[in-house]
Amino acid sequence: MKNFETFRTPQTIIYGKQAFQKIGEEAKQRGKKACMISDKMMEQLGYVGECRRYLQDAGIQSTVYTGVDSEPTDHYVSEALSLFKQDGCDLIISLGGGSCIDTAKAIAVLATNGGYIGDYMGGKKQVAIPPVPHIAIPTTAGTGSEATDATIITNTENDVKMMIKQPAFMPSAAIVDPLLTTSSPKSVTAATGVDALSHAIEAYISKRSHPLTDTLARSAMNLIIPNLKTAYEDGNQIEAREAMSLGSLQAGMAFSNSSVCLVHGMSRPIGAIFHVPHGVSNAMLLPVVLEYSQSACIERLADIGRIFSKEAEALSNTEAAGIAVQSVKRLCLNLKIPNMKEWGIAKEKFESVINKMATDAIASGSPANNPRVPSQNEIEKLYQVCYQYDFSGTINIH
Repeated sequence: MKNFETFRTPQTIIYGKQAFQKIGEEAKQRGKKACMISDKMMEQLGYVGECRRYLQDAGIQSTVYTGVDSEPTDHYVSEALSLFKQDGCDLIISLGGGSCIDTAKAIAVLATNGGYIGDYMGGKKQVAIPPVPHIAIPTTAGTGSEATDATIITNTENDVKMMIKQPAFMPSAAIVDPLLTTSSPKSVTAATGVDALSHAIEAYISKRSHPLTDTLARSAMNLIIPNLKTAYEDGNQIEAREAMSLGSLQAGMAFSNSSVCLVHGMSRPIGAIFHVPHGVSNAMLLPVVLEYSQSACIERLADIGRIFSKEAEALSNTEAAGIAVQSVKRLCLNLKIPNMKEWGIAKEKFESVINKMATDAIASGSPANNPRVPSQNEIEKLYQVCYQYDFSGTINIH
């Protein structure tokens, strides 16, 4: 029997309004020339230019790769790694959502260890040489990737999202400035917010949870649940944005150390095959998977129900767990989360790949952490229910 737990975080975490201004100081401690991994939107919003000015003021040169799109792929990793080497960089800065941060994690490891990023999936190849220093700066409150030792990269040859987890993928430092999230449109705020909530919930119900992750997961839910709808409805409500950024960070630290479960296992194939953003695909699945898992984690779901509703404090665990599931459904409905049919996924195509998606989900390892571990057939059935799920209704999954 294991008598201990391991808990990993970045070496440095700087959190709060205007924390972005500390990038020059942090970079100066770690290198002389930075390769910034970002995207076109961050460039248009002026965040890339602002970051480069802070770096320049600290005497740090920089080059920029802005080719990352909504989901990170092995192509982006290859292109950005070439730029990193070509320009003689010794430091990586990621600025953007989880896609930018995950891409940067892969580059930091490959720059010193070589090979194809897929080589590191499932621990087939272990990172032997310390990675290049990486400073992660999230601009959304959702993925928590700035505080995790995992990266999700799509293999473009076989449409598989590779979940790669080793301690070396943890960023050296995370700078979390909630002011950077105010530029997120409503749809992004909704998707990334439910992603953060998914992280906290799955970290809490995971078979691998432990006291440290429980503390962070509960704190994250206490921040996210009362503030997500507010941040969605009024993106300039700074208090709500602050709560979401801190909640996302805490949820990231929690799930990085306890692991995610069935929602994420099923979500990745949807993103890989149909190019649905990760936060959206998680949201499409979360209520159905919680309903399926409910019987195996009544006490934990009851705790979550009592965070959603003070009235649940006087109810039995079974009743409070039901409130958790119904509250998640209602939240998704209020945030206008679409089901897969509404997203535009063709039914014929969807049904033709259900078997592959279920196989890929199981292969990722995440479903095995779920309180109720599904069979291949059960995952296929869950996909079918999620395809045109009605967030306003009640569907029992047995």
